[in-house]
Amino acid sequence: MEQVVRFTLNGKPTSLTVDSDRTLLWVLRTDLGLTGMKYGCGEGHCGACTVLLDEEAVRSCMLPVKQVQGKAVTTIEGLAQDGKLHPLQKAFMENDALQCGYCTPGMILTAYSLLRRNPRPSYPEILEGMQGNLCRCGAHKRIVEAIQVAAKEMRGGS
Repeated sequence: MEQVVRFTLNGKPTSLTVDSDRTLLWVLRTDLGLTGMKYGCGEGHCGACTVLLDEEAVRSCMLPVKQVQGKAVTTIEGLAQDGKLHPLQKAFMENDALQCGYCTPGMILTAYSLLRRNPRPSYPEILEGMQGNLCRCGAHKRIVEAIQVAAKEMRGGS
């Protein structure tokens, strides 16, 4: 059923009339032209479709768009501010924590959510926090290292 869905998208008020049962992934990609999040498994297992919903990582392939009513959605496109990359984006680039890049947006947004909850995660805590995101290229070691670098920068270098 079509309805008006209002939410904040990457810091901007957004309103659109859509079939409220469509998934957020397809509304973002097809209706709003944001293609950072990817379609992977379609079952919420791989993490390629991850976005932030009120700053918590969620799988957009499983989330009906009606569930974002009145909430804040952040995609990888909205993480950078004023043309400046977020520390996680920068750390992923500087640590070669990507190969094909398909999983990268989901990895970064999941790491963002993890670091919000735990700004000083240990190596095992990062592994545990990221286990729901799959990388077929095998860049996991560099991904964890990039998260460690970003965590330090986000804490002000301490």
